[in-house]
Amino acid sequence: MGNAGQGVKLTTALQAGLVACRQCGQVHAAETQLCKRCGSTLQSRDLQSLQKVWAWLIAGMIAYIPANVYPMLLTSTLIERSESTILGGVVELVEYGSLGVAAIVFIASVMIPVGKFIAIAYLAITVQRKSQASQHGRHRAYEVVEFIGRWSMIDVFVVAILSALVQLQTIATINPGIAALSFALSVIFTMLAAQAFDPRLIWDAERRHDD
Repeated sequence: MGNAGQGVKLTTALQAGLVACRQCGQVHAAETQLCKRCGSTLQSRDLQSLQKVWAWLIAGMIAYIPANVYPMLLTSTLIERSESTILGGVVELVEYGSLGVAAIVFIASVMIPVGKFIAIAYLAITVQRKSQASQHGRHRAYEVVEFIGRWSMIDVFVVAILSALVQLQTIATINPGIAALSFALSVIFTMLAAQAFDPRLIWDAERRHDD
């Protein structure tokens, strides 16, 4: 039994003449047009997946540039007015001794977005090149990218909370900068890029090789 899984050839749903609904997961015969459970249109492969992935990814990367160049927070008090970028805010937190908060902001605002850009681009490129390398690993990478996408809005949530709470009229106010909108757009675009990617394309290289 220990070697039962070795050398076993896996069969994809496409090879078995089946198609799964991407909305609810219901499996149907390949010729079925609509899902019997949720009514969604069934498609074995999204042939325009990579074009949509690259379009959303490039848009997200472009929006990420002003998110780091322009201020995220605009703070006004009786004596001064200051502007804080993402990295500038991280540096200030480190100077104030809030290393934990600085690490969270840096990871959520820099490492995760850049990591998502790299991961999505890697998945798209390997599918375009019909690579058979580490198919299970690439599928897990896709699942990780989809999972962490919802946590990329931490910066925007913090800015929104501060802007709502710190409104003391002439004494002190905190308002979101243009970087907040750019960062939110970047996160949304990369989430759309991840959703546009059809992970079933990862396994098609093996099928073409066998053919």
